Amino acid sequence: MTTKAATDSGRGPSPGAGRGADWPARAGPAVLAAAAVAAYGRTLRVPPLLDDNASIAYNPTIRHLGAALWPPSFATVGGRPFLNLSLAVNYAISGTAVWSYHAANLAIHILAGLALFGIVRRTLAGRAAPSASLVAFSVSLLWTLHPLQTESVTYLIQRAESLMGLLYLLTLYLFIRGAGAGGRRGGPWFALSVAACLLGMATKEVMVSAPLVVLLYDRTFLAGGFREAWGRRGRVYAGLAATWLILPLLVLSTHGRGGTAGYGSGASWWGYALTQLPAVVHYLRLCFWPHPLVFDYGTGLAPPSLMMVPCALALAGLAAATLWALARRPAMGFLGACFFAILAPSSSIVPVATETMAEHRMYLPLACVVAPVALGIHRWLGRAALPVIIALAAALSWATWQRNEVFRSEERLWRETAAARPDNDRAHNNLGNALYAEGRTAEALAEHEEVLRLKPDLAEAHSNLGSDLEKMPGRLRDAIAQYEEAIRLKPDYAAAHSNLGNALDAEGRTAEAVAQCEEAVRLEPGFAEAHSSLGNALARVPGRLGDAIAECEEALRLKPDLAEAHRNLGNALARAPGRLDEAIAQYEEALRLGPGDASAHDGLGNALVKAPGRLDEAIAQYEEALRLRPDLAEVHTNLGNALDAEGRTAEAIARHEEALRLRPGFAEAHSNLGNALAKVPGRSGEAVAQYEEALRLKPDYAPAHNNLGGILNAEGRTEEAIAHCEEAVRLSPDVAAFRLNLAAALLRIPGRTGEAVAQLKEALRLQPDNTAARRMLAGIGPGRP
Repeated sequence: MTTKAATDSGRGPSPGAGRGADWPARAGPAVLAAAAVAAYGRTLRVPPLLDDNASIAYNPTIRHLGAALWPPSFATVGGRPFLNLSLAVNYAISGTAVWSYHAANLAIHILAGLALFGIVRRTLAGRAAPSASLVAFSVSLLWTLHPLQTESVTYLIQRAESLMGLLYLLTLYLFIRGAGAGGRRGGPWFALSVAACLLGMATKEVMVSAPLVVLLYDRTFLAGGFREAWGRRGRVYAGLAATWLILPLLVLSTHGRGGTAGYGSGASWWGYALTQLPAVVHYLRLCFWPHPLVFDYGTGLAPPSLMMVPCALALAGLAAATLWALARRPAMGFLGACFFAILAPSSSIVPVATETMAEHRMYLPLACVVAPVALGIHRWLGRAALPVIIALAAALSWATWQRNEVFRSEERLWRETAAARPDNDRAHNNLGNALYAEGRTAEALAEHEEVLRLKPDLAEAHSNLGSDLEKMPGRLRDAIAQYEEAIRLKPDYAAAHSNLGNALDAEGRTAEAVAQCEEAVRLEPGFAEAHSSLGNALARVPGRLGDAIAECEEALRLKPDLAEAHRNLGNALARAPGRLDEAIAQYEEALRLGPGDASAHDGLGNALVKAPGRLDEAIAQYEEALRLRPDLAEVHTNLGNALDAEGRTAEAIARHEEALRLRPGFAEAHSNLGNALAKVPGRSGEAVAQYEEALRLKPDYAPAHNNLGGILNAEGRTEEAIAHCEEAVRLSPDVAAFRLNLAAALLRIPGRTGEAVAQLKEALRLQPDNTAARRMLAGIGPGRP
């Protein structure tokens, strides 16, 4: 029969400790917290990674605390309402700004370390030396600072692991307090233990083993046997077991996490189980030598091989030793049983297809390894143990700090991951995305092409490759082809529909762009970026400006700090009468949120051009846009227009020519070049040629018809001028300037004065303050035919 060990009530120092010897009980928690802050203090600005955006930025349920208990099934938060609620609290504090999420993750980790301190201290109190508090301090310090924990703390959404770990430890700690209090005084502690267990079940499914571990702890350290444990605290165990009831409902609510987990994920149970043999051995090695650490091991299953035999034998031996120890050395047996029990849900036969190996799974099991190591050091070295523990803690803290430095750079994190796992398509894909975000498009393209080499049917890689190509001069058609292939492979891929809409809009195929963006919004109504893209496309559709503004505002309601939505709202407002100041404010907010957005600088420049007396500011915005993105043909021609308006015609011509070098088929740039050339004596013929080329490329381009009409009229080719001006008015009937040009040509034809007057009056109706139209009307006189 197992020997019962006494428990410490917490009301005095551990037996055998002299005066002042129990300093870890008083100062240990503060030292532990300070050490954790030092190791993780530079992580508050680590960017969102991998699944973070799906669970935070794209998760509408965290926007309101009341909705947080019903998380979306598609993300890591699916079936985990308490995890989702914790994210909702962070959202209420900082929106999608990451600092509060990281601060909360660190606080959870510190609290888990303190709970572990309390468990070890109370378990060892009353037993033989060494000091219970000193051993507890050593265990919790090494566990808290170990670099194997970085993924669970620094990777935001792995709060699922650390928060569950905290609640797991609290379930056991509160149970121990209840057992130590005895009688009715234990009731509140037991109630809190059951509550912690329930919240843990609502945080992550790994919590499933907690009631069994509590029972095993009671049998090992308190009651002396299972029968005695149940006889003394059967009601408590009934309460703990009742928390299992919510697990099936929560698991079913995820629908197999979109087919990525469980037996419907496509991964065979036996293939997954074989993969776990080397995985668990690898985890154990990392406990003692945590290098190299790998952020994402990928989705591959290890093929059966003779190399698995030593791993299987090692784990079988460890399992046999655990069974032997449960009977002969119960404390060591308890640690071994906990190790296997906590790992079992994710590292046995139930496939998790999205990550067949993951270091965060060792968050709690690591304590089962650290505890006997720390206790052994104290038993073997006695008073010399503390310097060794401090030295180990310092080394682990340095390694953790170094690992967190890697997390601070997405590009570095994914580059190291891809180097460690060259066949990991997800690592190459995300490395490409990080390079793309830094403007290193050619390198991003190479990574996304590598993804398609590894996995040709991966829709996400085709879509990302499309984004790379879209940024390259002359590759817009290739980008569209990649987006279309992504949609063919995955018809419900909302992001690809949205990206295709943006590309079609850039090519001038506005109606098709609107259709694609509408499909993206239909597929994912909470997809803020798709609403923003739809608004941007609708702004170019006659009569849909109000809808465009509404879509951009909906994007900002869903994601208030979405810079591109502020930019696109600025684009729409700039087209709305009397709302130029609002447009400028939106562009400025977009640039505050995303200072490197060349398109926002361009849009702000376009708005400032229309604002009286702000032409110099507009030119500065265009120049900044080109500093960021020298390959943007649109910005070159916009800058050319602004320089032309300032009388700097030669510079303007150079800008338009650069735009055409970057994009030879750019109709607008041909027309704008024609405008500049028309101002240079002796170059009107070249101007006409530019307008005609613009119309060859884009026959329905109203400004080119109007401009060509104006120069033809000046050259005396009046009938041709009238034809082009009439076409401009037909294409854009609401532009007063086009009607003015038409009236000027009509006045040169005898008998057509009445038509000219009608055009001028319509121009004044459209633009009542148009002084040129008033002067022309006054100059006609009542008697002119």
